[in-house]
Amino acid sequence: MVFDAVFWLAAPAAFMWFGLLLAPWRPWSTRERLEVQPGGAAFSDLSSVTVLIPARNEADVIGQTLTALQSQGPGLKIIVIDDQSDDGTGDIARSFPNVQVVGGAPLPAGWAGKLWALEQGKAQVSTPMTLLLDADIALEPGLLATLIRHKLSSGSNFVSLMADLRRTSFWDRLLLPAFVYFFKLLYPFSLSNSKFRYVAAAAGGCVLVDTAALHKVGAFASLRGALIDDCTLARQVKRGGYRTWIGLSRGVISLRPYGDLKSIHDMVARSAFTQLGYSAPLLLFVTLLFAAAYWLPLVALALGSKLAGAALLAMCLAYVPMLRYYDLSPVWALASPLIGALYLGMTWSSALRYWRGVRSKWKNRTYEVPS
Repeated sequence: MVFDAVFWLAAPAAFMWFGLLLAPWRPWSTRERLEVQPGGAAFSDLSSVTVLIPARNEADVIGQTLTALQSQGPGLKIIVIDDQSDDGTGDIARSFPNVQVVGGAPLPAGWAGKLWALEQGKAQVSTPMTLLLDADIALEPGLLATLIRHKLSSGSNFVSLMADLRRTSFWDRLLLPAFVYFFKLLYPFSLSNSKFRYVAAAAGGCVLVDTAALHKVGAFASLRGALIDDCTLARQVKRGGYRTWIGLSRGVISLRPYGDLKSIHDMVARSAFTQLGYSAPLLLFVTLLFAAAYWLPLVALALGSKLAGAALLAMCLAYVPMLRYYDLSPVWALASPLIGALYLGMTWSSALRYWRGVRSKWKNRTYEVPS
């Protein structure tokens, strides 16, 4: 009876982790990536692209973002939508040559701030392609040219790249690679990049899209209240008959510092429960899933289960490619049970916030639960 109990403590984890490693779409891998090629020349003319940058109180980073953009090549049209900033963001943007600044109107009811800013900027776009870029993202020289080439060669209408998040502290190294890892498990890039209609994903910090596709799907008004706007937009574009592609990149650099657990918590909790559709049963299911995958095998291992040891080894092996991609030691994979506990805690925090009447808080804006 003791053997049976220990076996069933370890079996679910073994099934999940070995199943993950053997899944043909390889959600754990980092093969979907796009890097600037050594010696890759910038485009001699980028006049076919307009960059839309929604910016709310980004005075500390907007200068670096615009400097990096202007190194991509000539002819690029850059539009910054100053979303009611009170820290001089708009003034900094205006100091750059060939940058148009649109003063954002007050946020209407039912809109998310970023989407309202992009909707105002879209009215100024007349080029075939639009680059949606967060105000805290810097592109390495030649990245935009690489992005355009990949879009044209792959036949995609919508290409997005996951930003390289800064890792300057213990908490950054512990949690930020896992943020990308969990995102890839939830939205396997291989399936998202296929013709399979039911999985579509995007990383909203850097998206190159055909302007015609934006108009056809009614962006951004059609998703005006979405808090997970990038994946929502990718789904609409894919359902509109267009091809989407998402990958990792070390050439898309996030300038936003996190550094401590609270900052990472706020970033995750703003949309974690939204990802679950505000469903309490789904939250309980995810809790049980994490318990079975991360913690029960530790108990079984303490009771002498070899199957639990194999499951925990598979758990670590699944995470190692992501750690290596971000130049971190595979030893960090041993912290996976702790990482899982922290992310589950942040998800519960997001749910508690929602049940108290707040859907999300970001950039000094609170989005309340509709009555």
